[in-house]
Amino acid sequence: MILASKRPLIMGIVNVTPDSFSDGGLFFTKKNAMMQAKRMVAEGTDILDIGGESSRPGSGPVSIDEELRRVAPVIASLKKRVMVPLSIDTCKPEVAEACLKLGALVINDINGLRNPQMVRVAAKYKAAVVIMHMQGKPKTMQKNPQYKDVVKDIKVFLKKQVALARKAGIRDIAVDPGIGFGKTVQHNLEILKRLGEFKDFGCPLLLGVSRKSFIGTVTGLPPKDRLEGTLASIAVGIFNGADIVRVHDVKEAQRAVLLAQAIKEGKTWMPFT
Repeated sequence: MILASKRPLIMGIVNVTPDSFSDGGLFFTKKNAMMQAKRMVAEGTDILDIGGESSRPGSGPVSIDEELRRVAPVIASLKKRVMVPLSIDTCKPEVAEACLKLGALVINDINGLRNPQMVRVAAKYKAAVVIMHMQGKPKTMQKNPQYKDVVKDIKVFLKKQVALARKAGIRDIAVDPGIGFGKTVQHNLEILKRLGEFKDFGCPLLLGVSRKSFIGTVTGLPPKDRLEGTLASIAVGIFNGADIVRVHDVKEAQRAVLLAQAIKEGKTWMPFT
C-alpha cells in the first residue's frame, strides 16, 4: 500500500505546466522539473505528484498529446533516478495509462474516477488512486458553487466513487475533498473545520491546501507569500485527520506535520528520514 502509512505522508507537487496558479512556468522544462523533484526527494517527500495540465480556476484542458509531451519524459527519467513512488496528476485515462507503463504507481484524479475508463486503467495496472471531489470543471468551477451542506454533499460523492473503485478491485485508495475545486472560501473553511467527517470511508485522507486562494483571501497575500497560511492549514488538517498533505514546500510542510502529529498523539514522533 502506497497511500496508507502509520505516519502522515508528504506528497510533493511538480507542475510541468506554463500556467499553474502558484508556480506556472518555473518547472515547465524537463530539466527544471527534474531539479525540483530531486530537491523534494532530498527534503524528504514520500510521493512525487507530476502534473502536465493546470487545474487552476478558469483554466482550460490541454490535449492528450500535449499533456504526455510534458509529463512522460519527466516520469521516465525520475523512475530511474529516485526511489519514492511517482503519481500522475491527470483526469485523462490515456495519460494515466501511458504514465503507469513508464513507472508511475499512483493516479491522482481531480475528476474523482467519474470516467469509467479511468477505473479500468487503475484496476488493470493495480494502481493506487486518489479520488478527489470537484464541482464542475476548472474552467467554470468557481462561478457560484453551491451546496446544501458542503461536507455531506462531498461525502455522498466520495462514498459512491470509493465503492465503485473497490468493486473494480482497486484497494489502495485515498480520498480528497478538493479544497478550492468548486468551493467558496466559506466552503473551504468549513471543510477544514469538519475534516474528520471524511474519515468514514476507511481510506487515507489527502488534503491539498498549499498556497490556495482561500489563504490569500484570509491573509490578503499572493501565492508566493502564502507559506505561513499553508502551514497553519496543514497543522489544522493533520489535527483533524489528514493522512497525506499535498504541498509545494516539502521541507517546511514536513516540520509542520511533525509537530502537529506530535501534539495530536501527545507523544514525540521520530523525525522524517
